[in-house]
Amino acid sequence: MSHHPHHASPASAMNRRQWLTRSSAGLAGALGTGSLANLMMASAASAQSSDYKALVCIFLYGGNDGLNTIVPTDTARHNQYKAVRSGLHLPVANLVPLTGVSYGLHPALAGLSAAWGDGKLAPVFNVGTLYKPLTKAQFRAEPASSDLLPDNLYSHSDQQNLWENGTTDTLTRTGWGGRASVALNTANPVISVGGNARFGLSDTQSPLVLPERPGDVFGAYNLQPADLTYATNAARKKAIDALYAESQPLDLANAFTAAQRNAFSVSDRLGALVKVKPGSDTAFAAIDAAFAPLKKADGTLTTGMARQMYQIAKMVFKRDTVLGSRQVFFAQMGGFDTHGNQLVTGSPTEGEHARLLKELGDALGAFYAAMKAIGMSDAVTAFTQSDFGRTFTPNNSTGTDHAWGNQHLVIGGAVKGGATYGTYPTLELAGPDDVGVDSWERQGRWIPTTSVDQYAATLLGWLGVSDAQLLNVLPNLKNFSTKKLGFV
Repeated sequence: MSHHPHHASPASAMNRRQWLTRSSAGLAGALGTGSLANLMMASAASAQSSDYKALVCIFLYGGNDGLNTIVPTDTARHNQYKAVRSGLHLPVANLVPLTGVSYGLHPALAGLSAAWGDGKLAPVFNVGTLYKPLTKAQFRAEPASSDLLPDNLYSHSDQQNLWENGTTDTLTRTGWGGRASVALNTANPVISVGGNARFGLSDTQSPLVLPERPGDVFGAYNLQPADLTYATNAARKKAIDALYAESQPLDLANAFTAAQRNAFSVSDRLGALVKVKPGSDTAFAAIDAAFAPLKKADGTLTTGMARQMYQIAKMVFKRDTVLGSRQVFFAQMGGFDTHGNQLVTGSPTEGEHARLLKELGDALGAFYAAMKAIGMSDAVTAFTQSDFGRTFTPNNSTGTDHAWGNQHLVIGGAVKGGATYGTYPTLELAGPDDVGVDSWERQGRWIPTTSVDQYAATLLGWLGVSDAQLLNVLPNLKNFSTKKLGFV
């Protein structure tokens, strides 16, 4: 299910991985294979076709500060921004220039400069959870319980759920990534290298969860191919195979044993690929070269996002092993709930937000370079999501608080970059985009002017989801006259 994750310590993360590899039941759960739908998709999987396409969702848990991610550079608006942001503002001279538009990126996102120069990076403005287009007057007139408003605005867990499930109802169990996977009858469910999340759930399947760390074991403990050279392990595997091959008297038991068989099949197919790590004999030179700036002296990757994007890059490169011509991937970062220490005053490249964005920008830039190097840039589109934006006004802890509409980034060879999409919010407290009127609520919480539905529909339309299918995958899309934004 969706969550507001707190990054576990390396020790606790390793304990979970070890536990999963030691249990065949855990293996099936981790693989997202506990459903008959997954079995049918696996059996129907086709080999790689020439029209391969993949989406990569990167969820920034905690609520990224979009106002300091993409900043206006024209004099009038930057002065408005500086006057309100005060000690949190980023000077124009420090921004990564986006040539051709009046915006710049946070200096920590310099790793994305090459994509902008290639015309393959697109900012999308003021995106958020909406049932239908909403004016400030309508928002002020509706009670908080109105069906016209998203559930529980400004709540981490609820807004994460809505971004991931593509509705305005937090009780919707499935995610728009999972529903799209079913609509396209993909060979695999959503493949996640960032843990389980509602985004990849459908009515009949859960995500295929792979380890974040390149080189980790993916499969049952002591039953990896290399382990079967030992007689005891080979005998154990033979006994397990025989047990799961037996017909059971109950349909539920047969479904369970089928799920276990499929779990072993998937781990046999992907285990060796997951185990490939930078610098190993089986590593892929082009991908290693792209990620070289993010490698430590011992060859391991420097950050969690770098590890996740490296894993996905391998999956794209070896798509004939992964199977299928359409794939949705999921990765994530936590820590974006920057109520304090967001920026070091006078030094915009320092602070918690700068650290987070550098991890994101460097990893995403390396991934983009890897896709170009292996000739798959046009076939892979990555995009960000986050709980919500953050208040225009800073708080008293050198941070910002929970808001609503936010800025996002889309990157890939198919992206019509070099331009911006959507409408940047009016930088005016109590203005037309701010939910507030009274002095105590004038904090710059923007009412979105672009919906999650429109953002998702643009991405899914490119992936191959038909217009008719989009209305089922994104049930509120029917309320918006403009269904797609045109950035791909």
